[in-house]
Amino acid sequence: MPRVKLFSEEEVLQKTINLFWEKGYNNTSIQDLVNHLGINRGSLYDTFGGKRALFDRAFKQYLSTNNDSLIAFFEAQKSIKKGFEKFYEIPLNAAVCDKGVRGCFAVNTITEMLPEDTIMQEVLIKNKAIIEGVFYNFLQKGVASGEIDTSKDLKKTSSFLYSLLNGLLVTAKINFNKKELLETVKTGLVVLD
Repeated sequence: MPRVKLFSEEEVLQKTINLFWEKGYNNTSIQDLVNHLGINRGSLYDTFGGKRALFDRAFKQYLSTNNDSLIAFFEAQKSIKKGFEKFYEIPLNAAVCDKGVRGCFAVNTITEMLPEDTIMQEVLIKNKAIIEGVFYNFLQKGVASGEIDTSKDLKKTSSFLYSLLNGLLVTAKINFNKKELLETVKTGLVVLD
């Protein structure tokens, strides 16, 4: 008789995201996963293929969910400059309130696994392109509406805004002063003037 799964794969993936986000890939053992997820090793390997395969699947889900939210957020914004201000405030609020100082899962993965892990590097390079593409499209709306000067190099500006985001998320792990972080945002967003 075949074994029946007694768990939801979606719930397991969400719990997996939280565990790897908290501990990192290298500091999470198979036993940590078994304990945290509440499933046995056999089910973990049968369903997900092991620690790395589970991490890859959970991380891709995390990126996909975040990117969908990113797109929806910018589609709802009317003002380009105010939209970017609000956008940067969201992760900074989360970072300042995060008692575990987890930071951003994607940024943590970059700093933990790159440059050695070339497969993860490809995933993260694609994710960078997606985020910069969302920024670029939003900036184009600003050019069309007259809010952003037509002389701006939108590709370079999008790349800068991506770097500003990641730099802030790293800095927020050591600087819990929201006012200072928002001043950095304001300074960075001068690029939109």
